[in-house]
Amino acid sequence: MGKSIKETVHTLLAQEDLNFLLTNRLPRNWLTQFMGRFSKIENPLVRSASIGLWKFFSDLDLSEAKKTSFSSMHDCFTRELKPGARSIDPDPLVMSSPTDALIGAHGRIEAGRVYQAKGFPYTLQDLLGEEENLQDWHNGSFVTLRLTSSMYHRFHAPYDCQVRRVRYFSGDTWNVNPIALKRVEKLFCKNERAFLSTTLQGPGPLAGKHIALVPVAAILVASIRLHFLDTLLHLQYKGPETMVCDAHFDKGQEMGWFQHGSTVIVLAPAGFELCAGLTLGSNVRMGQALLRWSGKA
Repeated sequence: MGKSIKETVHTLLAQEDLNFLLTNRLPRNWLTQFMGRFSKIENPLVRSASIGLWKFFSDLDLSEAKKTSFSSMHDCFTRELKPGARSIDPDPLVMSSPTDALIGAHGRIEAGRVYQAKGFPYTLQDLLGEEENLQDWHNGSFVTLRLTSSMYHRFHAPYDCQVRRVRYFSGDTWNVNPIALKRVEKLFCKNERAFLSTTLQGPGPLAGKHIALVPVAAILVASIRLHFLDTLLHLQYKGPETMVCDAHFDKGQEMGWFQHGSTVIVLAPAGFELCAGLTLGSNVRMGQALLRWSGKA
């Protein structure tokens, strides 16, 4: 029997050269802004057709969604979960995953350098800006969490914490799939992103530790909404790049969402290690144990 349309499309997109051409050699920012507008159309026919195609070409599962119907594709993409759909790891020595994702990369931060893919390093200075003091993450750990299009796209506090500062970087919208990460140097440092500087709170050895969360946008999936800021961070944003704030979150509390989705990079200081059983490609869910404090530098 011949392949179905879905199987044929997946086969074509699995070809690296064609995938890279289709998702990166097009007018990325223009397409991203167009998709942002198109996805918010609330016409029932447009909405139903868009979500139907999305379901057909992906493993979109809406059984955990709080809503049973959506006004637009955007409304579906930014959906909330039913109460109790995720459990938050209660261990006080554990940072939980801020989002549903695949582990795209992880490892030790060496001399301020991390990796987006094997053989493709970038520096925290390039990612976070020249003004940032990197001592908080000297010899620390990083985890790159990659969200696929069908996943839940809100992100949550990995621990009881205070957000002290947000820095926004406008930029490009390269695809962040593994194919592009193996071809485009310093990709995360080129794309639109936000740097959330947080301080862990509560009793125990983790109190006072500084954690960074870096949501990164991508083609078709730009714009970041944070609950504690009054503005939407997007490609046309012209406001201040650095915003001082004092926002408190309990572990597992929602912090914000991607208007469409992409990647979250987690930076932790020395003493944290990836939790047992997790490795490259592991599928994690929001609230699941991600990094454990061992105290070993």
